[in-house]
Amino acid sequence: MNIFRSLLFFVITGLFELGGAYLIWLWLRENRSIWYGLTGAIVLVIYGILPTFQPSSFGRVQAAYSGMFLLIALFWGWGIDKIPPDKFDIIGATVALMGTLIIMYAPRN
Repeated sequence: MNIFRSLLFFVITGLFELGGAYLIWLWLRENRSIWYGLTGAIVLVIYGILPTFQPSSFGRVQAAYSGMFLLIALFWGWGIDKIPPDKFDIIGATVALMGTLIIMYAPRN
């Protein structure tokens, strides 16, 4: 699997995790219909399946995904909650993203 495709799967996985959790948040915190919660649960099941398409072991994929998730979550918060990331958010996400790239794509013997 090439790096672009792997990164794309990380982004899609992050959107499914955030989307599913957000739907459940709306159901429980904003008193939306139970259908929000059920849809969120289905989306979260798909989120659980998506990492299986990555080319590495479970632990490595989960560790690398965590760095990517930070970046995606910041953009999600900016778009949904209208809270732009500050310089420390950007610095932290950059460090985490560098960790993701090293964990997943560094050449190994």
